[in-house]
Amino acid sequence: MDKEKIHDYWFNFLQDKNSLYYPLGDISSFGAEPDKLANLVCDGVKTATTSSYDLYEPNEYLPQVGDYNIILDGQENPICITKTVVTEVVPFKYVSAEHAYHEGEGDKTLTYWRKVHEDFFRKEYQESGKEFNDEIPCLCEVFKRIY
Repeated sequence: MDKEKIHDYWFNFLQDKNSLYYPLGDISSFGAEPDKLANLVCDGVKTATTSSYDLYEPNEYLPQVGDYNIILDGQENPICITKTVVTEVVPFKYVSAEHAYHEGEGDKTLTYWRKVHEDFFRKEYQESGKEFNDEIPCLCEVFKRIY
């Protein structure tokens, strides 16, 4: 990760907003296809994401409403900044069709979302020595691209 490039990107955002402070939440890339997903965010198609609440480390940062997040592409270059507007923890089986649509992937249906996320979470849980089921708590985050 090129910390200087990310720092400069954040500083340019603050200058553009004529502010000295905004709460920086996270610096991250998305899932298994970071370039594709980052571009969906930049294009305004992807306005939500989901992670496994159980797999956060005890001291790992959890997204919060009001956070500003730097989104990285697959080469860890900053490409946009988002602001978190909603967070909620719900069981996998209760993630809504609306949330799936806002994730902006595939055909944007809940069926597609469940297939892709079940495959992804099964691998993550297996790597952590845990077992996936449809009751796992999912951290659903909605955001808007602001820069």
